[in-house]
This record gives sequence, structure tokens and C-alpha cells, in this order.
Amino acid sequence: MHTRSWSSLAAEGSVGRPSFVADHGLWDEARTAAAERIEASLDDIDFVRLVFGDPHGLARSKTLTAEAFRTVLRNGMNFSPGPFVFDTGHAVAVDFLGDHGIGVDEIAGAGNFILVPDPATFQVLPGGDARTAWVIGDEYLRDGTPHPLSSRAVLRRVVDRYAEHGLAAVLGLEVEWYLTRRLDDTPGNTGNGFGLQGAAPRVAALNAGYQFNLDAHYDTVAPVTDPLALHLIRLGLPLRSMEHESGPGQVETTFSPMSALDTADAMLLFRTVTKSWCARRGHHASFMSQPRLDAADPSGWHLNQSVTDLASGDNLFRAEGLSGGLSPQGKAYAEGLLSWARELLLLSVPTVNGYRRLAAEHALAPARAGWSQEDRTAMLRVVGHGAGAHIENRVGEPCANPYLNIAAQLFAGLEGLTAQAAPAAAQHSGAADLVPQSLRESLDAFSAGRAAQLLGEPLAACLTKLKESELRRYEAWCLQAAPAPGQVTEWEQREYFGAY
Repeated sequence: MHTRSWSSLAAEGSVGRPSFVADHGLWDEARTAAAERIEASLDDIDFVRLVFGDPHGLARSKTLTAEAFRTVLRNGMNFSPGPFVFDTGHAVAVDFLGDHGIGVDEIAGAGNFILVPDPATFQVLPGGDARTAWVIGDEYLRDGTPHPLSSRAVLRRVVDRYAEHGLAAVLGLEVEWYLTRRLDDTPGNTGNGFGLQGAAPRVAALNAGYQFNLDAHYDTVAPVTDPLALHLIRLGLPLRSMEHESGPGQVETTFSPMSALDTADAMLLFRTVTKSWCARRGHHASFMSQPRLDAADPSGWHLNQSVTDLASGDNLFRAEGLSGGLSPQGKAYAEGLLSWARELLLLSVPTVNGYRRLAAEHALAPARAGWSQEDRTAMLRVVGHGAGAHIENRVGEPCANPYLNIAAQLFAGLEGLTAQAAPAAAQHSGAADLVPQSLRESLDAFSAGRAAQLLGEPLAACLTKLKESELRRYEAWCLQAAPAPGQVTEWEQREYFGAY
């Protein structure tokens, strides 16, 4: 007997309609052609993980049989809005049974949205007992419009704005993270629940740290990072390097330049695959900025960026006739980043823990909103010259939502490029204003500022509720536990170390 799932029937709609994708004109020719190639290859696939990045930047997925995916590819699949309403500790932050206050009717009663696979992101995951593929989806309402709470849709809108100006952003990733060895397989579920995170994974360091780029230290992580690197390359990610940083088992991974959407997709895939790869080998990878480990040095996410003129192919940041520095357009872009830094920092540093990296005791912390050439203490570091000139924004934390972090920076830079104000002069970071020093300060600046111009009112309101919930739980814990000044708390370790 030939059977069909209720979810596929619901997504397909009435009999005779071609598909959700065709009904709403969601794909261009390139994606349509990619879908046809995928359909022809599904006989060689067992399962497909259909994924999207939630507001926290975590990958949420359903694993489908290849046969089920044949229908889902062009019709999408029903997903619960749970990832839009839970904060980082799985506490309900958005009242989906009452007046949720974010202006999205579909949230009421926890109604489904439709996740449509983007064929351009389809990847077969190497290895494993089952032949499994991964594909990122775009969130839509049932009328075919992008979901107002979709992070990926925000970045798409920013990319489209660049194209309207005849421009395209070029981005490079530098991501720091911690590799440790698991001490046991205890899942940490005791006492866990909605807003109650169980114990974090118990781990041990792989080396003593604090011998920067020491080859012998890299050798202690290489049995994991070398095969991981080969795995990432087989996934098609443009890996450049694996490097040992300062902390014990702290690794920096860098990638060659990509387009904006490809960069965000790559970051989501990289973090998710890295965690699963290490876990299957008895190790733990965490992108938490400062884990509660002895002698841990904070991890950052440096986002290298430049802008290309689509007509000429030229790098707009190139300073003609100079050995270094930025062009007037590059300086205007930097001014945009600085002028929006306080209001949008929440999108680059979204956790309680991430602000520990911006504290004064960390000498290279990008705590001041300034820019300077080849200065690692500045928030914006100008690197290279000529066609290779670019800005390295050093403020982000590694667990930030890749779509929102990248969208925020590109949006701010474009605002600077298209404004008529005089571009900023280079300055040492010590002469510039401090960026917010806590999640509370950052959330206040976000809520009182112009973030809705980038995100739209619904997503700005949703993020405010998510972060308020996270902060309430943290502040309540601090009232009971009285943490030592400057010390990473057990609450942070439980909240972030395992999930991120």
C-alpha cells in the first residue's frame, strides 16, 4: 500500500497545485537546477537532515528518510515555532498561549511554520553508518512570505540591499573555540527542565596552554583537528588553517573569503559538525566565549570584511597610491560600523558570558569602538593593502547567530557607505567610546535603538523577550549564589558550555 505522511499532505495543500515552491516563486533557475540534481541522487541517500538556525544561532533539525524528502524538497515541511519562543535555557520567553506581543499571529497556539530546503546548501555528510545529507531551510509563513522571525531572511534582505547598490560583501571567518576531552558520558539531565539546565559536560584540558602557536601544543589536538579538517574540506568548506591559540586546547579555525550568505551557512555547518565530530570521538568542542575551565583565555570571532563593486570587480576599500590604510569608501564603511556599534552589539555578543571577553583585564579585548591599522586592541583592525585591504571586526563571540552577526555588520557598514556624513578618522581604540560591558547594558541599547530598521519589529521584539528571560534567570541565580567578581559562574557553564 502506498502511504503518505500527514505533514507532507499539509504542506502540499490542495490536489493539483504544483508545489509550495512553485506557487510562491521561491527559487531561481540555479536553485531549481540544484533541486533536480538532488532528486536524481536521492537513491544513494538514506537520510536528510533539514536544518535551520534559530534566533540563538543554534541548528535545529528534523531527520527525514530520503523518500520523505522527495516531497519536502519542493513543498517544505511543518516545523513547530518552539525555537522562536524558548530562551537559551529552554525557558518559555514568548507567551505563545496569550498576548505574545511580537506581532506574528502564527505564534499564537504554537502554530506551525513551513521550512523550505534551500537546494544550494545540500551537502552529503562524509562517513557514518547511514548515508546522511544536510540541507539548510528557509522559514516561511503559509502565504509564502518569509517568516518575520527568520534570521536567514534578515541576511538575505541585507544582501539584496547591497545588490541594489551594485555591491557585494566579501567575508572571511576566524573562529576560536575550545577542544577538551570528555571525562564521562553523563548527560547532565539531573535537575534539568524548562529553564533549568543540568550539569555541563565534565572535561579535561588537552595541554597546559599559554605557549602561543606552539607546534607541540598543536600536536596534542592534531589527532582530532587534523581528521576534522579533512572532514570539513570534504564538505566543501574553504578551510585555510587550524591553529593553536593561547588557552589550553584553544583552537582557531580560519576560512577563505566567501559571499555573505555562504559565510553564515558555513559558520552554522562548521560549528554543528565540529561539535558532533568531536563528541563521537570522546571529546567536547565548545564555542562558548570563556568556559569555566582552569586558565581559559576568552575566545573571539573575528569577521573579516570588504566590499566589491559588481561592475568593476574592484575592492572599494583599496586606497589608491598608498601602501596601506583605507579608501574614503572604506572609512565611510568603518564609520557605519562604529555609529551602530552600541545598538547592534547584542547581535554580535548575545550571551552573558560573551561580555567577559570585553573586560579590561584582557589586553587585546576590542572593548572600545574605534579603528586603527594593524592594531589588535581596536574593535576594527584594518588589515592588508591594495586589492587585499579589509576590515577585521574583532568584537563578536563565537556562539553568536551567524546570520544576525553578519547582517548587523553589513547593514551598519552599508549605512556608512550610503550616508553623506564625513568618514571617521583613524583613531587608537583608547580614545574611543566603550562598547556595552554587559548583556544588560547591551540589551538596553538594543531596545532603545534602531535595531528594528534591520530586523523588523517582530524579530526585534522577540529577541528582546528572549534576552530578558535569559537575564532574569541569570540575575536570580546571582542573588542566591553571590558569584565571585570576574569569575565565570556555574550558571554560565550549564547554560552555554554544552549547547554551544
